[in-house]
Amino acid sequence: MLSRIAASYEADPARCQDLLQEISVALWKALPRWRGEASVRTFCARVAHNCSIDHLARNRARYEDALDDEWVDPAPDPARAAETSQRRRNLIEAIAGLPLGQRQVVVLSLEGFSQRETGQALGVDENTVAQRLSRARRQLREWLGER
Repeated sequence: MLSRIAASYEADPARCQDLLQEISVALWKALPRWRGEASVRTFCARVAHNCSIDHLARNRARYEDALDDEWVDPAPDPARAAETSQRRRNLIEAIAGLPLGQRQVVVLSLEGFSQRETGQALGVDENTVAQRLSRARRQLREWLGER
């Protein structure tokens, strides 16, 4: 999960690894402050997102990659594999074009977080998560429908 969150903020593999290390250190330092108000998973996601935002502010890195690079298509058909690969790239590019708040909720949704967990991780209320997710989905459908 932490690797995918880092990848959603940093496309360059070396910088992504740096960010993942920053997240690990931040988690190590933050764990004593965990009060049990949310799950450990939610707490870790919140720390990871906050650390990633700080990383972006420091490095002014451009967000380009949002998902794990290991999508596997079991189909042996090269045309189908190429189509799947293109669809994946289109989705990643579309997610990258979303405003930060919408991008965050999409990434956590793809990680399987509920709206409540996403709100806890990002420090916003559940209705805000629902609104951002709805807008992001609408925008993604519009953009991906054009391609």
